[in-house]
Amino acid sequence: MMYPYWSTFPDQNDVVAAGLNNLPKHVATSRPDTLEWTNSHPIDGDVIEAVRQLKERPGGELQVHGSHGLLQTLIGAGLVDEFNLFTYPVVLGDGKRLFGSGTIPMTMKYGSSVVTETGVIIASYTPSGPPTLLSLPPNEGQEAVG
Repeated sequence: MMYPYWSTFPDQNDVVAAGLNNLPKHVATSRPDTLEWTNSHPIDGDVIEAVRQLKERPGGELQVHGSHGLLQTLIGAGLVDEFNLFTYPVVLGDGKRLFGSGTIPMTMKYGSSVVTETGVIIASYTPSGPPTLLSLPPNEGQEAVG
């Protein structure tokens, strides 16, 4: 879905366009023959093992874009080190949910956040284990309920 837009982006010196077009893309797909984007590589075989091996390589971070199904698989295998969640000030109704039905319960530790000029909240969290009863601390001035 990103290929048609970013591969022909007018300013190829743009930091996002340059990154997406020049960095390697490892794609979990059942149709490896359809990969047209430069520097795209299909993930063959067991996706969990393939991602484990990619994480062991030196270099930059691995990111998941646009695949809640793959993300759920990686969460279940304990392979997600950080979530960078973008919350947009718009309600669209139905659609795929990142943390929908079947999501493995977990707690997360807050890292940082920023609010853009358009009101998008970008927040960073790291997984910190399974939830426990009353794992959410009360806000200041409130008492825990349980």
